[in-house]
This record gives sequence, C-alpha cells and structure tokens, in this order.
Amino acid sequence: MKDVGCYFTFAEVVRTGSFTAAARALGVTKATVSKQVMHLENTLGMRLLHRTTRKLSPTTEGEALYTRCRRMAEELEAAEAEVMQLRSKPRGRLRVSVPMTFGLLHIVPAVPEFLSRHPEIEFDLQLDDRVVDLVEQGFDMSVRIAELPDSSLTARKLATSRRVVCATPEYLKRHGTPRAPEELRQHQCLQYTYLASGTTWRMSGHGQEFLVPVGGPLQANSSLALKAAVLANIGIGQFPMFVVCEELRSGRLVPVLEDYPLPRLTIWAVHASGRTVTPKVRAWVDFLIRRFEKETGWSEMPGGSAREHRHP
Repeated sequence: MKDVGCYFTFAEVVRTGSFTAAARALGVTKATVSKQVMHLENTLGMRLLHRTTRKLSPTTEGEALYTRCRRMAEELEAAEAEVMQLRSKPRGRLRVSVPMTFGLLHIVPAVPEFLSRHPEIEFDLQLDDRVVDLVEQGFDMSVRIAELPDSSLTARKLATSRRVVCATPEYLKRHGTPRAPEELRQHQCLQYTYLASGTTWRMSGHGQEFLVPVGGPLQANSSLALKAAVLANIGIGQFPMFVVCEELRSGRLVPVLEDYPLPRLTIWAVHASGRTVTPKVRAWVDFLIRRFEKETGWSEMPGGSAREHRHP
C-alpha cells in the first residue's frame, strides 16, 4: 500500500506516452516520475517499460499492470464522486433524449413540474426516435422503448405498455371487423416506419404465433401521424397503449383482435455504465419512476371489449 502512488504514476506514464507528459499531468518533476517508476520495477523485480530515445511503450507485464492500474484509478474517481455528490444537490445542464411520440405525450408535460422542484437544473430535451449514442453525443440519459441488448447501459424500468390494434367504429362499420389475424390482409393497415418487424405484424393467441404481412395507403415515422389517419377512418393501426389510451376510453377508437395480443413494450430510463450517477440524473429518473408507476392504464384495456363494437 505504501507504493500505491508509484502505480498511479506508472499508469500516467503509459497513458501519456512519456515521462515528461506524465510529470506535467501529475504536477511533479520528470525526475520524480522516473524515480517512482524505477522504484516500482525494482520492487516487482521486472521491467515494465521499453525505453528508447524516440519511444516509450509498456512490456507485456507492464501492459497487464497498466490495465489494473487504470481500473483502480477509475474506482477511486467514482468513489470520490459518490462521496461528493452526497452533499450536493441537482444542478447544471441535464441533456435528455426521448422518443418523439412518448416524449410529446408524456415527457414534455412532466418537465415543468420537475423544473419547479429543481430550479438549478437547465433542461435540454431532444425528441428523436433514433437510438442515440449517449457518450458520443453527450447525453446524460435517455428513455428507450425496446429490448436492451447493450450491456454498456445501466437501465431502470419506468413502465410497461401493451400494444393494441384498433380502428374507428366508422371504419369497422364500413369494412367489417377482423376476427382473426389473417383477415388483416383484407384491410388497410397503416405502417409505423420504425417497427422492427417491418410490414409484418406479429401476434399470438390460442397457442399459436401469427406473422401477418399487411399493407395500406400510409407509412409514417410518427405514431401521432398514424393515429390522426386512423381517426380519419383511413384504416387500422397498431399502437402502444400510451398513444391511444384516451381515444379508447372515449370510444373514438375501438380495439380489435383482443384475443391475439401483440408483444408488450418496456419503457426504460438508461444511462452509460461505469459512471457514478450524478444528482441531476438520479433526481430525474426517480421523478419519472414515481410519475409512471401510477400509469396502470397502459397495461390494461380501458373500457369495454371490442366485441361490443363489431359490425358484420
């Protein structure tokens, strides 16, 4: 333990590529850096650096040691930040990425209340359905509605939402109500551009899975645009419940094929792993969790059954 400073000095030499640069970064003399590295090599009984007049590089043993030293340095930095944040409060610029429709319907209305609770935060909200690289694009966190295969992210669950196939009573009166997934082929089905399965709707029911190719007169990269078209009696759409729950409650839209549910969606708050969660991010995520834990309507079908609205 008494030589721990030598390990960090060695790591800085490897990171910067020279004794001079390491000394500058550490705020000590080049002679001090050289002495500490030499002491470490003597203590371990092995050469850690290849030295030439033009280049300095770690040996095989030095490379292995450097990897461990960097991990130690990162852990110490994280520990220091964690202790410091215990006496700090949420403040500064909070840059957040959220999906367009979910953001407009459910995040934008929440921001004023959050800012009233945390007046020292400057909120930068970016609405985009594309998946952003949090680190590369400088976001503190994002809301994602998807599976999360990326292990480099830390995620907290905000809510779940079922998806529903629905149309207006007028459309169903004109064209009939589909009673089985295959009957969707005979209907005008409006398409969400970013749907992972493309123009195929995946449904299940009665112990079977159905992959139904569908088509219609409109594709759009906005669920709000598709909802407006469905409300105008153009066709049938599939939507997350958080998009159409009010229209279903009022009867402006009615669900169809309730016996053949679509895969449910999970809504996540994510941030990059390996970083201490700052007070501003923690405050925002905790706020969203409290807000959305009450949204039970996204998991259950509101009102009556589609069977009440079927037409020949």
